[in-house]
Amino acid sequence: MNRIILDKTLPAVFHGRKDIRSDVWLQTLELERGKIYLVEADSGRGKTSLCSYIIGHRDDYEGTIRFDARDLRSLSMQEWTEMRRTHLTVLFQDLRIFPELTALENIEIKNSLTRHKTRRQILDLLDALGIGDKAAALVGKMSFGQQQRVAFVRALAQPFDFMLADEPISHLDDTNASTMAELMLQEVRTQGAGLIITSIGKHPALPYDSHCVL
Repeated sequence: MNRIILDKTLPAVFHGRKDIRSDVWLQTLELERGKIYLVEADSGRGKTSLCSYIIGHRDDYEGTIRFDARDLRSLSMQEWTEMRRTHLTVLFQDLRIFPELTALENIEIKNSLTRHKTRRQILDLLDALGIGDKAAALVGKMSFGQQQRVAFVRALAQPFDFMLADEPISHLDDTNASTMAELMLQEVRTQGAGLIITSIGKHPALPYDSHCVL
């Protein structure tokens, strides 16, 4: 997959509104593999909805979204499964990790399906993010910022054409935010992938190719 194309897309909840001023909604926007995008928005402007549409968790929108020439609404469940396993990875704002499992177990659930990282690589990533000593700790007993770092490493445990990161450093200090940005950039460059960051203010310091406002 080389492009994600939004064509006159608008969340259904915004139908009929006349005050939409956006670089994304109701526009034709092409997001290209290999480029880095920052999408900023005030709360309630549809930032998380955008991510949910792109990964196929929701389709309550007007207009179309395409992967290259393929309309997302035409993808079968099997095709979506493959898409999320090898083409799209996501760092969710609400993380969606299992509190009853350890940090390493949360990551290995995905990595057991993709075989993308070695155990040593996973442990090295946790070390780099300052939570190497938490690999065997239950995620439910960690702070949100620590959980955020676990979810980030999990997002890297697969091949991808595009990575979506919804407010990825919202609960990180500057040092860990900087480390995450470096690791994120290294991974997308290695895979030749596109990166889409959403933010309501605090975002990683990256060489963005484009800055959009919802």
